[in-house]
Amino acid sequence: MKSASVLVLVAALALTSASAEDKKKNDPNQIGNRDVGKCLNFYSLEKEMALGKQLAEEVTREAKLNQDPLLGEYVNRIGQNLVRSSDAKVPFTFRVIDDEAPNAFALPGGFVFVQTGLLKLASEEDEFAGALAHEIAHVAARHMTCRATKGQIASAASIPLSILLPGGLGGVAARQGVAMGIPVAFLKFSRGDESEADFLGTQYMYAAGYDPTGAVSIFEKLMSLRKTQPGLAARILADHPMDADRIDKTQKEIDRILPSKPEYVVNTSEYTAMRERLIASDARRKEQPKDGRPRLKTAPGARPDADEKDERPTIRRRELVD
Repeated sequence: MKSASVLVLVAALALTSASAEDKKKNDPNQIGNRDVGKCLNFYSLEKEMALGKQLAEEVTREAKLNQDPLLGEYVNRIGQNLVRSSDAKVPFTFRVIDDEAPNAFALPGGFVFVQTGLLKLASEEDEFAGALAHEIAHVAARHMTCRATKGQIASAASIPLSILLPGGLGGVAARQGVAMGIPVAFLKFSRGDESEADFLGTQYMYAAGYDPTGAVSIFEKLMSLRKTQPGLAARILADHPMDADRIDKTQKEIDRILPSKPEYVVNTSEYTAMRERLIASDARRKEQPKDGRPRLKTAPGARPDADEKDERPTIRRRELVD
């Protein structure tokens, strides 16, 4: 009888503890004072950061990093502001990749890569912040190493990277449309992981002062790509499952747990300027000939009958009139 009573008491204490954690998780005022990354995990935070650094180095070798220092600094500043309003326990770095796919992805240990297509799709800063906050939430909840641990248990692996990195880092097929050796295990999340990242990400946006419905807006834009650019949408949604139910659930959670504020950050002139700078830079790059040879620009209306194959500049002499 005593053992049964002890078991009941232990179970009751466990339920009370779980209930308290749930209350904290639903309260944005508790951000930073709760353990959202609680799971069976073979990786210490130090090992997780070391693994993330290794993978991030592979990305920087294989991907085409954007070389605009102003854009990189700006994206990092927005990201760090969101990190300060999150549950994350690791330092973060944010890098920009030149890629038309509107996406971002996080690696273990706080390494986040943003593709330029995301800045083009997100017309307002709160939408862009919503995408970044979602990736920060994946790191804060330690989804990648939790999933890796489950995979190791299921396969009874003794060497952690032997399963995750078959053939070495460079031998793993890229999932984001660029030739990066990132294991699929670190890019494809379960619906439960995505749901939790949505839930936490909107809280991080809210705590940082953004309108959390910006997350809903960027989700809707990603969904709309299915009609306008189905091939591009397939690349993104393969790793980030998206549907109307997920969007609806995010909106309901915002209404349920996030008290209204008198004002939010929706957009800033700096974001608009940086986005326009990126779009203009891409437009100039597309105008450049692919073979790298210089081209002489001709003023509108000048020599319409000129031979387009003759790329040499022509000197036209004025006739002198007596």
